[in-house]
Amino acid sequence: MSGSAPSSTYRLQIRPQFPLADAAALVDYLTDLGVGAVYLSPILRAVEGSDHGYDVADHRTVDPARGGEAGLSAVTAAASAAGLDVVVDVVPNHAGVADAAQNPAWWDLLEYGQNSEFASWFDVEWTRTPLMLPVLGDDVDPAREFTIVPSKRTGSGFELHYYDKAFPLAAGTVTSATDDVVAVLGRQHYRLAGYRAADEEQNYRRFFAVTDLAGLRVEDPDVFAATHEVLLRRVRSGEITGLRIDHPDGLVDPGGYLDRLRSAAPDAWITVEKILEPGEVLPPQWPVEGTTGYDALTEIANVLTDPAAADAFTATYTAVAGDRRSFADHVVDGKRGVATTILHAEVLRLARLAGDVAGADDALLELAVAFPVYRSYEPLGDEYLNEAVESARARNPAVGDALDALLPRLRDPGDELCARFQQVTGAIMAKGVEDTAYYRYTRALWLNEVGGDPATFGAPLAEFHAAQQRRQADAAASMTTLSTHDTKRGEDVRARLSVLAELPEEWNTVARELDRVHPVPNKAFGLLLWQTFLGAGFIERERMHAYAEKAMREANDGTNWRDPDADFEAAVHTAVDAGYDDPAVRGPLQSLMDTIGAPGRVNALSAKLIALTMPGVPDVYQGTELWEDSLVDPDNRRAVDFDARRALLAGLDGLPPVDESGAAKLLLVTRALHARRERPELFGSYTPLSGQGTAGEHLIAYDRGGAVALATRLPLQLGAAGGWKDTSLDLPDGEFVDALTGVRHRGTVAVRDVLGTYPVALLLRSQ
Repeated sequence: MSGSAPSSTYRLQIRPQFPLADAAALVDYLTDLGVGAVYLSPILRAVEGSDHGYDVADHRTVDPARGGEAGLSAVTAAASAAGLDVVVDVVPNHAGVADAAQNPAWWDLLEYGQNSEFASWFDVEWTRTPLMLPVLGDDVDPAREFTIVPSKRTGSGFELHYYDKAFPLAAGTVTSATDDVVAVLGRQHYRLAGYRAADEEQNYRRFFAVTDLAGLRVEDPDVFAATHEVLLRRVRSGEITGLRIDHPDGLVDPGGYLDRLRSAAPDAWITVEKILEPGEVLPPQWPVEGTTGYDALTEIANVLTDPAAADAFTATYTAVAGDRRSFADHVVDGKRGVATTILHAEVLRLARLAGDVAGADDALLELAVAFPVYRSYEPLGDEYLNEAVESARARNPAVGDALDALLPRLRDPGDELCARFQQVTGAIMAKGVEDTAYYRYTRALWLNEVGGDPATFGAPLAEFHAAQQRRQADAAASMTTLSTHDTKRGEDVRARLSVLAELPEEWNTVARELDRVHPVPNKAFGLLLWQTFLGAGFIERERMHAYAEKAMREANDGTNWRDPDADFEAAVHTAVDAGYDDPAVRGPLQSLMDTIGAPGRVNALSAKLIALTMPGVPDVYQGTELWEDSLVDPDNRRAVDFDARRALLAGLDGLPPVDESGAAKLLLVTRALHARRERPELFGSYTPLSGQGTAGEHLIAYDRGGAVALATRLPLQLGAAGGWKDTSLDLPDGEFVDALTGVRHRGTVAVRDVLGTYPVALLLRSQ
């Protein structure tokens, strides 16, 4: 690891509606805010109309729709002039193939098959050809829906069109546009199939179950070079200083990929989007600075949640949802569900690699379902494998003999079965847990976050401090965050909901009342819906409807994406409308919203202070310098009103109140970011500090080496007990100035004085 970390990052979603030129024009605002690096979402040429950019279709250029090379140059020039770094999101695992005509490598592969110069690019199971493209709808009539037309792309030859999709036709297989389509298709290197065939017959690796994202073989040095050249050229020139690596778990050899990347970018700050399960650590041999921060997000959520409420919340969930299953049960159900449906083709590929081992398909499925982390890395770790084997045997003793036969191969890093198994377990975990179980087990929605563990409920203060000491020792340049483009709900939505842990009886009353006056067909989903209202508020109605549709289909328990149940979905949408229109529903929601509003802002400020000052490199997701009410994507990629933020920052004066304007949050963000950027020497260590007195457990305090952070924990209980009272804190030696209020402190201070204006403080040692 040799990358020089920025003081902080600010994530911008580069879209056709917010191109690179707009990002360049924002650099002065980011500089004033205190940011250390401009952090860009993927910028290479994506499939036309892509909102997110993770479906790169052409690696040879910066996306013209996002501003092109000129736009990127404008960003890097503006950042350089302002003294800011530039960090870019890299997508090594897959390429966008929704429109073959837009991806020259994929088009060539379809046209020439294994003879294509790009055959090595894609992770195709060449023992099963032709390449299967599951792009057709149900009951397709080839004679009516397929057409052969002269190729506009090449100016010669012919193409096959299926509505708006185009496919190449191999040279010499077509003589005219009137040729028999079915006969022509039989002579191609691919076959078109119904979209449902992907579940069982897929023969190229995908990103999870997304057939429009085809897996890349970046383990091939030539493929690595071709797909990274545009970005690495900018790294070599110093224009790009940091790289965020998307989804390394999908790669056949993440460690090898990162070694190659580090060799190509020896001075870059590199972080990886790696989801760590409880107790898991980033592979120490990886030459990276750390993760993209989901682990930090979880640590913050846990310390701001009262563990004492766990039993009460479980009782409410069990009573209202009628569900006695644990989160672990939901994990098994979710993983098994995807492993036997949308990802079954991946399990079947493993079984084919297993050869003649009887029962290999069942054994590998059980083992994947039981695997306790997203994946292991070559050589396959015995700790996780042994745990999975024990669980698989206990759950299904019939697979024991097959497991015995397969284990030597699963432990052999030179065996393709070993490598493929590691790729598959990550996909099954992601789809079965994040995208299924998180939407089904709705005990405490703010804990159902990427990288979280909904089986736990809060954490004691000592556990938080221990985690930060480990972070300082092992990952001081890792990213920390509260919101990303992938979080299930925004940071302030979670902060408001976490107040419910201090109100278990009130939540129980409201949950039961709402279930009585307007039951939802799936009662667990009803709890999700009402908590969403409480966290996000009465947002624009169409946004709540869009969220409800995605959430219920992800849950796949009453309806789903492939075969939506119209009656079930209508009932859910009726419940959404009731939240706005029916006094019997809106009334209880509004009452509890009013109760959690002010303490929710306290939790939000505490979470933000911790995220900005804990060990690591803090990231501010676009727009979150003010209050935000985002839900899952695409809601969290909505346009941000930067003009309003620019004006508010320019006019920031005095001590704004902690109100709905968000000015107090903006004050906190800008002062903390400036401190990180301008006085980095104050953030080089981590020492827990303890509040002395009756309310000591409500104070989160630590010294980063001259920067002392104080945050409020469990504010409702604190207020009910009479506030800070006699609680005091012994500051380190020297004089300190509160970056928020300007008040000076030294020695032993009364917490009620330090936190008299705001529920948080950032004390900086005087220069």
